[in-house]
Amino acid sequence: MIEPAPKRSGLAIWLPLILFGGFFALVIWGLVRPADREVASAFIGKPLPQFNLEAATEDRPGLATNDFKVGKPKLLNVFASWCVPCAIESPQLAALARQGVEIDGVAIRDRREDLARFLATNGNPFARIGKDDLSQVQLAIGSSGVPETFVIDGKGVIRYQHIGEIREEDMPLILAKLKEAGQ
Repeated sequence: MIEPAPKRSGLAIWLPLILFGGFFALVIWGLVRPADREVASAFIGKPLPQFNLEAATEDRPGLATNDFKVGKPKLLNVFASWCVPCAIESPQLAALARQGVEIDGVAIRDRREDLARFLATNGNPFARIGKDDLSQVQLAIGSSGVPETFVIDGKGVIRYQHIGEIREEDMPLILAKLKEAGQ
């Protein structure tokens, strides 16, 4: 005699469907929620490390930690002549400089002649440019690539980190972060 299959409880029948529905809802939620563009950097709120970089160009002085302890906020832009996104953000940096924002730069692993050509082509919004051939300052401030821009308050404390090129739509945020850093 053949025994009938054991009767399954209601939960055992519905459990795979419930699990699939939960997984599906989780995937949809991940796709439709807005992306968080803020960087949760461990360096925000911390002072710049001590550094003293030699001049990267003939026409601008080098850069040191004390250059940021002048009482007003500045931008610190980490860039390189070989970086395509660095050229893309050049018009935005120029626009910020025209609005009175002081921008200092750290040139990463660059040759003077390449840097001079890059600045001649894309403009030079920098008040100072330090030469960081070993990426020591870049790593010490928590930068993992180029370009990256930091808002530094007038006491030399990192207040904001922007990863990637500054685009036109990023300008209001950068200006707001500078204003916050000045208060």
